[in-house]
Amino acid sequence: MASKKMKIPTTIDLGDQTRTAMVGLLQANLADGIDLVYQLKQAHWTVRGPNFIGFHELLDQLHEQVEDKVDLTAERIAVLGGQAEGTVDVSAQTSRLPKYPLDAVKIEDHVAAVTKSLAAYAENVRKAIDEASEAGDEGTADLFTEISRAADRARWFVEAHKVAA
Repeated sequence: MASKKMKIPTTIDLGDQTRTAMVGLLQANLADGIDLVYQLKQAHWTVRGPNFIGFHELLDQLHEQVEDKVDLTAERIAVLGGQAEGTVDVSAQTSRLPKYPLDAVKIEDHVAAVTKSLAAYAENVRKAIDEASEAGDEGTADLFTEISRAADRARWFVEAHKVAA
């Protein structure tokens, strides 16, 4: 990953050290979000089975929701004077999410894989809430709180497709 040095002039009232730390934190979560966006599309494109259309459409909706959070994350990086590194290449190199099983086809396989990725994403975001708060950047902490709520809701929607034991 490239330097987290501040590249965009800003008059925001956070110190350079805080801004640099927050840009790094946001960048890590940006990579996770971009990875998740494409994991959701992978599932959307390849899922097959009973209740196909409902799950297929859910995946598309979740893709759009995560993509919105990715955009907010990248914009927060810019607000803090950083340069978002949002290419698929950077995301592939730095994402902390589990690798998506490319052989998944059945709905239950996609449910398990998407749930696992959403859980990792939400866990990373919750840690980021604490880090941003401890650094004194409540704006970034609030953004991560918004993302956390959306990730938890998305996981709930996906988990609702699990077959009851």
